[in-house]
Amino acid sequence: MKMIQLYIQHSCPFCRNVLRAADEMGLTEDIHYNVIDAAPGTAGVETVLKIGGKRMVPFLTDGATAMYESGDIISYLKKHGRN
Repeated sequence: MKMIQLYIQHSCPFCRNVLRAADEMGLTEDIHYNVIDAAPGTAGVETVLKIGGKRMVPFLTDGATAMYESGDIISYLKKHGRN
């Protein structure tokens, strides 16, 4: 089973909002999703650029689904986070 991937930068307030929302939903890192560091100079940011076309975080991938925007990601997690 593929797991949701959340690409974040720890200094990003929008990324922290996504992680806080996931926690409030009862989702657990390494069980429901993986966090990937997408800070400048990391492999994670290069993956975000390759898949999404922009060096922007937060960024979610889940199979063929890929999205930016913290509000959209939180909505997605509410619907799909426990699948």
